[in-house]
Amino acid sequence: GPQSVNTIAVLGFKRRCRELFKQEKMVPVLVVWLALCLSGTWAVDRSNFKTCDQSSFCKRQRALKPGESPYRALLETMELTNTRLTLQLINDNNKVRLLLELYRLQGNMTRVKINELKPLKPRYEVPDVLVREPPTEPIKCHCLDENGVVLSLGVESQRVIVSAQPFRLDIVEGHNVLMSLNSRGLLAFEHLRMRKDTQAEPEAENKEETTKEEEEKVEEGMWEETFKSHSDSKPNGPSAVSLDFSLPGVEHVYGIPEHADTLRLKTTDNGDPYRLYNLDVFQYELYNPMALYGAVPVMLAHNTQRTTGIFWLNAAETWVDISSNTAGKTVFGKMLDYVQGSSETPQTDVRWISESGIIDVFIMLGPTPKDIFSQYASLTGTQSFPPLSSLGYHQCRWNYNDQEDVRSVDAGFDEHDIPYDFIWLDIEHTDGKRYFTWDPHKFASPKDMLQGLKDKKRNMVAIVDPHIKVDSNYKIHNEIRSRGFYVKNKDGGDYEGWCWPGNAGYPDFTQPDMRAWWASMFSYDQYEGSMDNLYTWNDMNEPSVFNGPEVTMHKDAVHGSWEHRDVHNLYGLYVHRATMEGLIQRSGGVERPFVLTRAFFAGSQRYGAVWTGDNAAEWDHLKISIPMCLSLGLVGISFCGADVGGFFKSPSPELLVRWYQTGAYQPFFRAHAHLDTPRREPWLFGPENTALIREVIRQRYTFLPYWYQLFYHAYRTGEPVMRALWVEYPQDPATFAVDDEFLIGRDLLVHPVTEEGARGVTAFLPGKEEVWFDIHTFQKHNGAQNLYIPVTMSSIPVFQRGGSIIPRKLRVRRSSACMEHDPYTLFVALNTRRTAEGELYIDDGHTFNFDNKEFIHRRLFFSNNVLSSVNVAPEAQFTTKSWIERVVILGASKPRKVTLITADGHKSQLDFDFDASVSVLTIRKPSMNAGEDWSMALQ
Repeated sequence: GPQSVNTIAVLGFKRRCRELFKQEKMVPVLVVWLALCLSGTWAVDRSNFKTCDQSSFCKRQRALKPGESPYRALLETMELTNTRLTLQLINDNNKVRLLLELYRLQGNMTRVKINELKPLKPRYEVPDVLVREPPTEPIKCHCLDENGVVLSLGVESQRVIVSAQPFRLDIVEGHNVLMSLNSRGLLAFEHLRMRKDTQAEPEAENKEETTKEEEEKVEEGMWEETFKSHSDSKPNGPSAVSLDFSLPGVEHVYGIPEHADTLRLKTTDNGDPYRLYNLDVFQYELYNPMALYGAVPVMLAHNTQRTTGIFWLNAAETWVDISSNTAGKTVFGKMLDYVQGSSETPQTDVRWISESGIIDVFIMLGPTPKDIFSQYASLTGTQSFPPLSSLGYHQCRWNYNDQEDVRSVDAGFDEHDIPYDFIWLDIEHTDGKRYFTWDPHKFASPKDMLQGLKDKKRNMVAIVDPHIKVDSNYKIHNEIRSRGFYVKNKDGGDYEGWCWPGNAGYPDFTQPDMRAWWASMFSYDQYEGSMDNLYTWNDMNEPSVFNGPEVTMHKDAVHGSWEHRDVHNLYGLYVHRATMEGLIQRSGGVERPFVLTRAFFAGSQRYGAVWTGDNAAEWDHLKISIPMCLSLGLVGISFCGADVGGFFKSPSPELLVRWYQTGAYQPFFRAHAHLDTPRREPWLFGPENTALIREVIRQRYTFLPYWYQLFYHAYRTGEPVMRALWVEYPQDPATFAVDDEFLIGRDLLVHPVTEEGARGVTAFLPGKEEVWFDIHTFQKHNGAQNLYIPVTMSSIPVFQRGGSIIPRKLRVRRSSACMEHDPYTLFVALNTRRTAEGELYIDDGHTFNFDNKEFIHRRLFFSNNVLSSVNVAPEAQFTTKSWIERVVILGASKPRKVTLITADGHKSQLDFDFDASVSVLTIRKPSMNAGEDWSMALQ
């Protein structure tokens, strides 16, 4: 009880203090919580989370000096098969041998694995993240001498050079070094060993073995470690792994989410490394490298010539150090180097340090950003293709009180003519925080409530968290305990900790049997009161343990034969996966699921959406949502959003409106609020603000066809939906650090207003050859400029790229499903060559039938004054009732006539209007079916 004051403090306000008094068996901590509640602190307590200095393995590894590598490659042990090189490395200090494996993978990737040659016991290798064993390609030995070996990678002039002493690995192309491993000599591999400091003198027969190795100094924290009141027993002793990577010619690196920081990663020389360790951080601070809810150990490096990537496949606590030889140099300093003929090439050095496991790293060699996306997708899969409805607007708070409250909020949207698709229920909807249940008084007839929503073609999400109330009257708990599915503590009993229900057990989602059982609990006969329009939200799945070290699970807890330290960052992914599989199974494999998760890892994109956690109603939190989602998009997770309005605190009407305007142009669009904040449904801030919020939510719905086809492409290719500018303009350094604006796909540029009281914003319009059209005024602007845009409260600067065609549905109804058969308006934005292209993708919006070729996919293009629609998937079969009701051509000239030619050759003249002041041609009522061939000639 009292020992856990500090760890519990971290979440003291996240859930109201008075909740504690409802719980059973919580008397020991009530006094503590009450004190915290009354103290009124509203910020992260950093002392609850480790720094590198407080993490003994990080501190040990960081103390190593560059340039003193003890590792040597034993070239005589080299074995080369068609697809794999193996080679032993020896640590000359302690004579421990490692095994290096090198594979050339299909798609211009190289995999490097390093493990102990003869470990005392197996070391953890991450399962279930790769979608398959990556296919390999032949490697050839180019030349070999006593200094090293040169291997041919087959792609143009790519080579791998393995130097023997000290061991070093360089990947080169022609005369350029693309990446070097261990060039700074920071490879470290703490081998598993017997504990010597507590044992009697070794027996005579072992003495020789002991003297053969240089005695390794036992440092504090190697065999046990204490943080605050928590002890970590470390039964396997020190087991950290580390490796450095050098990136010549690179000044910009990105990725390794989740951090509340800039898009471009900063150097860490003068502070802590970036930390990857899934944690429930109460009211997180911005612009620092502290760990947050998710961890994707993928980094992208970019310059004008090339994009490369590093995927460090390790699920243990990981720290990432970044240094650069140009960090801190001013532009003037760099110019001086140039004038003085300094030969120093810019270089970024990155070092990965993980607490346990092995080194298993995938080096993705691009060369383009799109190549990196497809390379990473080939390893971990693509973004799941969400149901169309989930791309609409979501209304959430902690908590809607009861069924009448839900009915009233739902009616409020109709009354104020605001569309929405999902209403959400947080933890209070359950019977005493027992998931898969409903409060018998407040939600006595959930099916009636769900049917009421279904009648309006709307849906609900209910929360299902992975901490299970320890209660012998609770079916879920009894089943998990009787099947032995709980995570165990170090002594073999069920691991228990405090979370919302009070005392809770944590199911071991690393076990396939447990995941299968969990999935079965979503079937309609098991999850009583659920229906097909009820979807799921997994929160607290880091996992969050209020009285655990750093508000999470003890590292010496046990999952089968592995410690929690080995699997920690995977836990949330497994919860997400099991839940998603449950929603698919309940429909007999027919319906696409929607599941939101807070914790995530590499591969989580396959299972659904993520959000940026418990943010605050502050302008800086609005701003940070952009780089946070852009970073996730770069590492495969496209379905990202932030709580609109901020979870904690109460937004001013201005902040709320600006947040809606930003969120409406981000992939996952959900408003959410803390229990103790005043209600903030969109109509509660006066008629003017209601009108502004209504307008931007309706804008979101007009763009749903475009969002949907982008998610279809993300599912097919791994390309992000919400994109950093440099992804589309990789050779323009002016885009490399931009993170206050973004692209949706290739063709929409959004620069949200994120400053309080703003009268104007300056947007960078990329591309020397490009033109950009304001989607509201149709005004045309040239690319490669900083454009000052005066703004009012109704402004959200959005531009359509010249050369694109975007389909929209302008008849907005109360939900996306109500718009299914509505017509399209095509917005054709001409470029300087007076051409444009786009596409139209249509399927049923909610099943997996698209995988059986049940969809429409058409290419739209404008060239030589003819607009055409051509089928790009002739083998696919699907019909639509939707038609094209209007074509709007931006940057047009006035034609004499417009002729429609249908698939059967029939010609007809169409009416049109031309606005010469903005060069916009509007062609009315062509009325052809959206799934048919047609062309339209302007003469």
